[in-house]
Amino acid sequence: MTMELKLLGWTLVLAIVQILLAAAFRNQETGTQYNLSARDEPAPPPRPVTARLQRAQANLYETLPLFAAAVLAAHIGDRLGDLTSWGCWMYLVARVVYVPLYALGIPVVRTLVWGVSLAGLIMVIVALLR
Repeated sequence: MTMELKLLGWTLVLAIVQILLAAAFRNQETGTQYNLSARDEPAPPPRPVTARLQRAQANLYETLPLFAAAVLAAHIGDRLGDLTSWGCWMYLVARVVYVPLYALGIPVVRTLVWGVSLAGLIMVIVALLR
């Protein structure tokens, strides 16, 4: 298995972790009874950290399909190399770092880290299109 496919797999693990993390924080707010119910009644609004975790999760889901498609296309098209390897590492590491930065409400640095993840994605796409 290539490094790029392994990094894609770890990115999927990150996605699952983000689902569980946001759900755990939300469960603390609404309680298990509410979460096991049909949720016919509206829940209270999420607290700031929970809302940030939910937004960080949604943010990952904006680029994850693009990242997965680019990695798989580069793999199938035999376009793997240094550019895809570095791009995948940049994407995954930046996405991991992004979660606590967003949860803690750290502005500017969080956006810069997001930019690194986007640069990694672009590197994979460039390798695919060369």
